[in-house]
Amino acid sequence: MSLPVNCPYFFGDYHRGREIEKCRLIERNRDNRRPWRRALCDTCPVPAILRLTTCRHLALEASVTRKFGLLARVAVYAVCTEHVLELADPRRCPLCEEEERNAERVTSNE
Repeated sequence: MSLPVNCPYFFGDYHRGREIEKCRLIERNRDNRRPWRRALCDTCPVPAILRLTTCRHLALEASVTRKFGLLARVAVYAVCTEHVLELADPRRCPLCEEEERNAERVTSNE
């Protein structure tokens, strides 16, 4: 039995016996060549990234890749749309963090 999916990109339609499930993030990536399976959600980093990110202007793109040629995984590409910056670590944007620190300094000085 699979765990429930807590991701804004997961879509499941179970009305009247249908069992349609898909990942809308992977689905909108036209360069993705590997099929999405529900089991990929169990190891997908996207829900954790969305919970932990310091970037308010995060844009994500995902694809299914193979790790070591065997294990299928979700690979995530992240960009801060405010600063047009490719993020090596999608959980933090250094420029957004700097803006946040500057805003805190301004409010504490007033």
